[in-house]
Amino acid sequence: MSGGIDYGNLMHRAMRGLIHDVLTGVQQHGLPGEHHFFITFDTQHPDVEIADWLSDRYPGEMTVVLQHRFDDLEVNSEGFAVTLSFGEAPERLYIPYDAIKTFVDPSVEFGLRFETHDDEDEDDPTPPEDDPDGPGESETPRDAEVVRLDSFRKS
Repeated sequence: MSGGIDYGNLMHRAMRGLIHDVLTGVQQHGLPGEHHFFITFDTQHPDVEIADWLSDRYPGEMTVVLQHRFDDLEVNSEGFAVTLSFGEAPERLYIPYDAIKTFVDPSVEFGLRFETHDDEDEDDPTPPEDDPDGPGESETPRDAEVVRLDSFRKS
């Protein structure tokens, strides 16, 4: 092992596998109980497929909700497609797992957030030098973390 263990990418793969498994279960059996999902994704990801008017309206990221009104959920190893209603207009979306920024199921207080590296950080597996004051803004952000749902709660 010359470059070390890339825990960040391994964790991303595992978390995206979890999303795949959850969505596959929903595709096969529907949403159980009160489960529902808020999925935020990068609308500029090259493999995202959404209507032009949606990418114009949401030029950076968009959050979709899979709860009561969604149809034709199709899940594969790279992402998922679903038809959602915007007003009364159905739109087909394809969202690759790599485009997902957050996946939240508030019914059970579960959430995942994906953070990205800058390109130069990915090429340099060397960890930042020890900083007695703790991590700084210029250091590589964490790759993935569990989202605390307190920020989603209504007061």
